Amino acid sequence: MLAMLLVAVPLPAAERELVDFAGRKVSLPAEPKRVISLSPAVTELVFALGREEILKGTTQFSDFPPEAAALPLVGSYHRPDIERIVALRPDLVLAIRDGNPIQAVNRIEALGIPVFAVDPRSLAEIMETITALGEILGADAKARELVKEMEERIEAVRRTVAAAPSRPTVFYQVDAAPLVSVGGDNFLNELIEIAGGRNATRGRVPWPRVGWEEILRLQPEVVVISSMAGGQTPEALLSEWRRWPQLRAVRDGRIHVEEADLFNRPTPRLVSGLELLARRIHPELFAEGP
Repeated sequence: MLAMLLVAVPLPAAERELVDFAGRKVSLPAEPKRVISLSPAVTELVFALGREEILKGTTQFSDFPPEAAALPLVGSYHRPDIERIVALRPDLVLAIRDGNPIQAVNRIEALGIPVFAVDPRSLAEIMETITALGEILGADAKARELVKEMEERIEAVRRTVAAAPSRPTVFYQVDAAPLVSVGGDNFLNELIEIAGGRNATRGRVPWPRVGWEEILRLQPEVVVISSMAGGQTPEALLSEWRRWPQLRAVRDGRIHVEEADLFNRPTPRLVSGLELLARRIHPELFAEGP
């Protein structure tokens, strides 16, 4: 991971040069006043830092917190609308490396608008991103507060599951048609492991496609299904699994449909997903409650 570094380069007093998480030198305004976010996760991070008043636009599906839905839209995550971005007169655009096309980033920068890219792929990198955005947006104290709370909650989960006598096999379903799960190098795999489970499909392929024959061979003990899988209702997603009573997770009633945004977006809410996952994997270790 490329940490954000201050670079000693002479610049106008109102600017500073930073290295973003894609390894690019970017000249930014010292105090951004009009910011556009190119992903729902980045939008959520800006709100979490308490700097939503300078956020002037975002992309489709930016729906958390609810106030984000009122922001002007500048296209989608994968297809940002350059004309709309320019019309909003931003002095800074925040992009995410995993998703925003580099061609779009280059076009925005060619128009004289700086773009700072983040690339959070793990819990540690999410906290690095929060720290970096806190510095850029003038919210250092809030960033430290968010990171400290995340660290404490993650450590609390680690301590709790350390008492578990076993690590159940967990199958996380990302999509339904085709059936897609989670590989090794991403934060979903990390969540499963910290929560005291073993990822049934861990491997080199980031998002492996699997069939029911392979699932029968894997025999997961716990199944967690993203609520966004295939655009189906939770009941339809559960019904598909209940067709296979020979699966241990089905026999034991350990099939769970959970809110996708708690697991899919690299934001502080991912820790809430971790806590929920730990309860699903090791219910015996947690008192009754939300």
